[in-house]
Amino acid sequence: MVQINQKAPEFSAKAFHDGDFKTVKLSDFRGRWVVLFFYPADFTFVCPTELGELAKHYPEFKKLGAEILSVSRDTEFVHKAWHDHSETIKTVRFPMIADPTANICKDYGVYIDEDGLSLRGTFIINPEGVLKAFEVHDNSIGRSVEELMRKLQAAQYVSSHKGEVCPMNWEPGAKTLKPGIGLVGKI
Repeated sequence: MVQINQKAPEFSAKAFHDGDFKTVKLSDFRGRWVVLFFYPADFTFVCPTELGELAKHYPEFKKLGAEILSVSRDTEFVHKAWHDHSETIKTVRFPMIADPTANICKDYGVYIDEDGLSLRGTFIINPEGVLKAFEVHDNSIGRSVEELMRKLQAAQYVSSHKGEVCPMNWEPGAKTLKPGIGLVGKI
């Protein structure tokens, strides 16, 4: 199972991206933040709502120096077919990674043995390839792009402001905390 502040599991996989089939490796994105976004399957119901919102906010993630990589058990061919037939998925500009062997899902602890699908898992990986945050949902519960963006911004803030921490519901520009004996019992 993956652990916070440990290296994220490396992978190399086929993907559908920018109208073509490509091989994508996690290590290709060293030096940038990565949002690794697992979803159960193409041509489903909650998944296009999530990918559509990610696509809508993709330019904002790029401005933050982050790449989004979506992953499902489908092949790159199914990703292309979904992209070609869904108005929502046509807006996706980030790589759609194929994991038909479930190796990536298993490495990140989101594989459902009984269903042969992935849980909804979101992983934030820093530019050094270290896992900084993750959440895993039941497949009936969609995620929030706004909360994902907030978590990414908080991870980036504390990465560049050593000794500070972001309290609950922190937003960029809000006060942070500097842990120390002077704060004990005063929050």
